Amino acid sequence: MLELAILDVRPGDTDAFEAAFREASDITAAAHGYVSHELHLCIERPQRYLLLVQWETLEDHTVGFRQSAAYQKWRSLLHHFYDPFPTVWHFEQVDLERP
Repeated sequence: MLELAILDVRPGDTDAFEAAFREASDITAAAHGYVSHELHLCIERPQRYLLLVQWETLEDHTVGFRQSAAYQKWRSLLHHFYDPFPTVWHFEQVDLERP
């Protein structure tokens, strides 16, 4: 399952956000059901990031991670950088081999 979020960071805060995100990455990576994650910087809007997180299941993200004490630490590191607050979407891979 893939989590996708567009993260708009307040202008002037991108360096601090990236530093905090590096620290928060360790928290995410330690979560049950975590597979991998990537953070991409938008070329056209240098304060916009694309976050992609691969989880084993939707519940590993929405329940296991989001309802954990570790998430509270993750949230305290990052949430104050966003304007506006991001919307998170979840996707399943389409099996293109299936007839």
